[in-house]
Amino acid sequence: MARIYPLFSSSKGNSTFIGTERGGILIDCGVSCKRLINALSLNRIPVEAVQAVFITHEHSDHVSGLRQFTNKTGCPVYGQKRTLQRLCDGGKIAPSSPVIEMQDNPITAAGHEVRCFNTPHDTIQSCGYRIHTDDDKLCAVCTDLGHITEEVDNALTGCRLVLLEANYDENMLRTGGYPLYLKERILSPVGHLSNNDSAAQIGRLIERGTTHFILGHLSQDNNRPHIADRTVQNSLGIYERGKDYLMGVAPVETQGGAVIF
Repeated sequence: MARIYPLFSSSKGNSTFIGTERGGILIDCGVSCKRLINALSLNRIPVEAVQAVFITHEHSDHVSGLRQFTNKTGCPVYGQKRTLQRLCDGGKIAPSSPVIEMQDNPITAAGHEVRCFNTPHDTIQSCGYRIHTDDDKLCAVCTDLGHITEEVDNALTGCRLVLLEANYDENMLRTGGYPLYLKERILSPVGHLSNNDSAAQIGRLIERGTTHFILGHLSQDNNRPHIADRTVQNSLGIYERGKDYLMGVAPVETQGGAVIF
C-alpha cells in the first residue's frame, strides 16, 4: 500500500520518504543525517530501507545532510545534470555513492518508477518528481517554484496525491520584516508559490480527479499551517472536504505518521 512520509517540510529543511519499511525512496536530504535517521526511526523505517535519494535542486534546505547521509549509506543519488554537477563539485555527495542523471526516461528505484519535471526556481536547475509506485498509484512532490507552468501542470495531472508548495501568505510576506530584495525574490516567477497560488492549482487538480493533497514547504516567517489550510479550503467552496478531497499540512518535522493513498 502506497505511503508518503513528509519527514521535514519548511524553508529550513526538506525531506520526504515514499515507500514502506521494506524499501522506498527519499526526495531531498535537507537536514542532518542524525535528524533524518531519527525521523525515519520515528516512522519505524530502517535507514537501510532508503534505496535512492532524488534531489530537486542544490539549495541548502534540500541538500544540507546529503554528504553525511551518502557517507553512511552509499545509496545512489539521482537528479538533473547541472544539479548533480554542482553537488559533486561542492563535495556534497560521498564518492562511494553512484550519481545518476535523470533524463527523459523514467528511473526505477525501490520498485517505483520516477520521472522528473522542470520547475521555475532561482537556482541552476530545479525539478519536481512524479512517482508511479510499486502498487500502481501516482503521486508527485512539487515545491520551490514561482509559478505553475504547463509542464508542471501536466506532471501533476493524473496523480492521486500531490505534495504541493504553499510557501507564504502574501499579506504576511508584504508586511513582514524581510528586506525588499528578498520579498521580491519570493514573489517573483522563479520564487515560491503562495497559499493562493497553491489553492488555484489544487482546484484545477480536483476537477481532474486528484483527491489527496499535502501542503508543503511553508515559510516559518511568512505563513502558518492554519492560515495555509484555511486559505486553500476557502478557495475550494464548490468542493466538499472529506468527500471530494482530503488535505493536510506537512509538518516542519515529523512526529511520526504517513499519508496512505
